[in-house]
Amino acid sequence: MHDETVAIHGGYTPDMTRAVAVPIYQTIAHQFDDAAHAGAVFDLDIPGFHYNRLNNPTNDVLERRLATLEGGTGAVVVASGAAAVNYSILNLAAMNDNIVTAPQLYGSTYTLFAHVLASQGIEVRFATDDRPECIEPLIDDATKAIFCESVGNPALNVVDLEAVSELAHRHGVPLIVDNTIATPMYLKPIEHGADVVVHSLTKFIGGHGTTLGGAIIDAGRFPWADHPDKFPSFNRPEPAFHGVVYAEQFAEAPYAVRCRTVSLRNSGSTLSPLGAFLLLQGLETLAVRLERHESNTRAIAQYLADDPRVEWLSYLGDPSFAYYDLAQRYLKGHCPSIITFGVAGGYDAGIRFFDSVKLFKRLVNMGDAKSLVAHPASTTHRQLSPEALAMVGVAPETIRLSIGIEHVDDLIDDIDQALSAAL
Repeated sequence: MHDETVAIHGGYTPDMTRAVAVPIYQTIAHQFDDAAHAGAVFDLDIPGFHYNRLNNPTNDVLERRLATLEGGTGAVVVASGAAAVNYSILNLAAMNDNIVTAPQLYGSTYTLFAHVLASQGIEVRFATDDRPECIEPLIDDATKAIFCESVGNPALNVVDLEAVSELAHRHGVPLIVDNTIATPMYLKPIEHGADVVVHSLTKFIGGHGTTLGGAIIDAGRFPWADHPDKFPSFNRPEPAFHGVVYAEQFAEAPYAVRCRTVSLRNSGSTLSPLGAFLLLQGLETLAVRLERHESNTRAIAQYLADDPRVEWLSYLGDPSFAYYDLAQRYLKGHCPSIITFGVAGGYDAGIRFFDSVKLFKRLVNMGDAKSLVAHPASTTHRQLSPEALAMVGVAPETIRLSIGIEHVDDLIDDIDQALSAAL
């Protein structure tokens, strides 16, 4: 089926009620037939549900749908995008290991990598930019993965996924890609060599600013069994889960199964069934919303490009933008609905613009049906030093717009009056 059809029908077979909408299975647990059945479900010998910290029938439909859209073999949904990123690393790295990352990251991901994982003994090495030649010198025998955002937030860089995945595989490590901004409608990283894809479902997939959620999708292709010493958690009996050897017993999706049975089961960032239901509703309209997001974005970008009150402009539909060619190659000619620009007048002018909008909502989410504005230097990235801000692609005056699906003329009117107030 085409993506638009999968987003509505994928992964769901009606139960005995024949409900057309996916039911909300608002329960904590599911009963067993007998002791033998309980043991088989606990040991993952047969599929089934038992305690909803691990899985739930509503969540299961969302996982199947996302795995199909991304071209993966398995998926795990969790309580937030931050949890998804955290689990994606903890699932394969431990104390004295390291991962290497492109530097253009969402502010919370940067903080997790630079400070939280470091306190747990996992070193995150930041390349100077996202090019393979800048990433490769940081890889050594203790490197467990390369991480990047397919489209950086808010830098809007587009990573050359095929080149970086080739580099990762040459060094025997997986490539983990955060695909939140692009969504699987615009880009499927697994088709370009990624081994794991993560999402903040809170953003475009949910699409209405109502529901936190995250996802981890396993491509099912990385040869964990070929690297027994580098990845012992996939090749030796797992003491946290009945001595399972994931690369042997779950060869189709070992990464996803381990993420569920070790990380999710034991630390509990569980997505609620109601949350999964709401995210499924958002996913159904994703393709249609993206069309309006994109048309509005192109019109607003053109307006900003012609305005002398704007010092600079970055968006992926601009042929002069540094990442335009990569965007054309990887995003099928599409343009995500994120625009960053600099208000003439620096940091203070950026603050005044942020304070003056009336229709745009001042908050740090993105991908909403409503248009949103953020001033990263004072919000999502405020904890970063000036040097770190420059590394991740945030200038003091940067404004990030997430363009919604309102009438474009109303959005332009609001931008116009806010620019006048800023100067």
